[in-house]
Amino acid sequence: MEGITAPHDDSAYDEADTARFSAEPDKRPGRTAFQRDRARVLHSSALRRLAGKTQVVTPGSQSREWDASPRTRLTHSLECAQVGRELGAALGCDPDLVETACLSHDMGHPPFGHNGEQVLNDFAKDCGGFEGNAQSLRLLTRIEPKRFVRADSVSPAVTAPRAEAAVEAGGGARLVSVGLNLTRAVLDAATKYPWPQGAHPTDPGSVKFGVYEDDLPVFEWARRGAPPNRTCFEAQVMDWADDVAYSVHDFEDGLHAGHIDPKTLLSGPERDEVWAVAIGRYVPHDTDPHQLAAALDRLMAEEWWPHGYDGTAVAQARLKDATSQLIGRFCLAAEGATRVEYGTGRLTRYGASLVVPRGARDECAVLKAVAHRYVMQRADQESLRADQRIVLAELAWTLTARAPDGLDPQFRALFETASDDRARKRVIVDQIASLTDAAARSLHTALTGRT
Repeated sequence: MEGITAPHDDSAYDEADTARFSAEPDKRPGRTAFQRDRARVLHSSALRRLAGKTQVVTPGSQSREWDASPRTRLTHSLECAQVGRELGAALGCDPDLVETACLSHDMGHPPFGHNGEQVLNDFAKDCGGFEGNAQSLRLLTRIEPKRFVRADSVSPAVTAPRAEAAVEAGGGARLVSVGLNLTRAVLDAATKYPWPQGAHPTDPGSVKFGVYEDDLPVFEWARRGAPPNRTCFEAQVMDWADDVAYSVHDFEDGLHAGHIDPKTLLSGPERDEVWAVAIGRYVPHDTDPHQLAAALDRLMAEEWWPHGYDGTAVAQARLKDATSQLIGRFCLAAEGATRVEYGTGRLTRYGASLVVPRGARDECAVLKAVAHRYVMQRADQESLRADQRIVLAELAWTLTARAPDGLDPQFRALFETASDDRARKRVIVDQIASLTDAAARSLHTALTGRT
């Protein structure tokens, strides 16, 4: 992936792509619309808070095995952004657009990772549920305070569900938040699941969705002109970069911590357990285990494959080289297959689809399954996740009973002006989702007196 260059301009994107929900003048000439978007996300408090949110290991935790500074949601987002930027640039996307989408894709995720997401979804069932990707859109377009506009300057369809967020301005005018006010193309590129709850195009029972009901107006604005249920090319690059980054780095972290011994992957029974994890979770239910075995064998046959790890400097360097080789392997596979399908021109928006060979997807899935089997399924991790679920559930119900006490000023104001119980519950969900792992535990202790 080295040596890739691409124009740092948005010339392949039209006026609709670079439009903002609320038009605003450039502060400094010479920057593209997508460079401005990237800067807004980089300087956002929501991105900074990802430093305190779980990726695999709880931030700040330390043991004999784990590094004192494990990967977090923030470091994952930065690594995803590097992978996505270079892959996108190689295929002709605006690199700032793809990088911004990658930086943004996890911003709405709550404390304790997917574990916290499940708790909040259960809590919020009667107000539209919770989904980290839908929360990211909500954060980018509403919660992260960057730009407020006069309520009478935008459509009533937009202001109605945000009436509780309106604040008084001079002369009696009412202001509503439009979040970071990013461009249409960036919001679309950050949307992994372009449908509301229950509208998955092939699986209506899927828990994955990308927009809450009261955020539909801005979602529909961002998706204007897009084919229904189809993600744009830049979002597909972001999605593959996400898969590549977390599969490779979770595998690397598992080796580094001593939880994954590559020699065990030669054992038939151990392999069967890996396939059991992968099938249905990371690959389709009808996948033949022999297909996964072939994928793992291909990786293990490479000269750079880590056959062991003892923590020495040489071993660390070899492991880092293996992660670099894996990332390059997966990205080059997608780049090459996509170029075969679409040629050498710039590929953007809805002019192409990212082509990822089945073999590369299988190899990526095997790495995810190995990390899941030997890291996430460890007994101490299961115990920790159970405790995290208790903390978050108790926090949600305690805030419900005591709010507005316990809410940050931003969310207290929203709670006090909310129109009904459903809207008030959504404010509580927004508050909890914004917390870091440590802040969630601290607030739980402050409100319940329990640790």
